[in-house]
Formats: sequence, C-alpha cells, structure tokens
Amino acid sequence: QVQLLESGPGLVKPSETLSLTCTVSGVSIELNYYYWSWIRQSPGKGLEWIGYISYSGGMYFNPSLKSRTSFSRDTSKNQFFLQLTSVTPEDTATYYCVRSRYYPTSEFWGQGTQVTVSS
Repeated sequence: QVQLLESGPGLVKPSETLSLTCTVSGVSIELNYYYWSWIRQSPGKGLEWIGYISYSGGMYFNPSLKSRTSFSRDTSKNQFFLQLTSVTPEDTATYYCVRSRYYPTSEFWGQGTQVTVSS
C-alpha cells in the first residue's frame, strides 16, 4: 500500500528555515516515471505548487518560490525533503507531498501537515 507521510515542526519562527520530510512507503521514489512534489494550501492563496524532484533526481521549482526553495532526497530511506528559507507568516499553510505520473496519468497525495510561521 502506497503511503506518503509529511513530518516536521508545526511552528517556525519568521526568518528561519522551514524543513519538512516526506516518508514514502509502498513504492520506491526512484521508480520510473514518478515525480515527487511539494504543494501547499492556505485559505487566502489556495493551492500552490512548490516544485518537484523526479525519480532520477531532477528538480524543478515554482519560479515565484525558487530563490527560497531547496529539495533533496535520501534514497536509502525512501524520503525526500523540502527546505524553504526566510519564511514569513505568509508561508503559513498546510504542506503536502504528492506523487504524480504523466503516462498513465495519476496523482496521490499525503494527508498534509500544518505549518505555522509565527514568533
């Protein structure tokens, strides 16, 4: 059974770095041809795609967040990671990790984790 579980601190102070982990079970993050994305949702902005790291390690970022975003992965632990630097209260959101494939098309979401940026 495929599971995606987000984890990390629920509270981050302004100007600090938001760090999240997505732990994947049931499927290898190196399996062709899956893409592993971070997406966030807030009441004011709705859904916002942050970027992805592919099965082969390639990365692509939302241009509006690229300067503050870093992805990495640990294939031995079947995990991938998000770091978002210089956070502000506007970064408060529910953060999701998502598996996508484009042929055949498919999408699978984690349950999400709430992150609040506040002093």
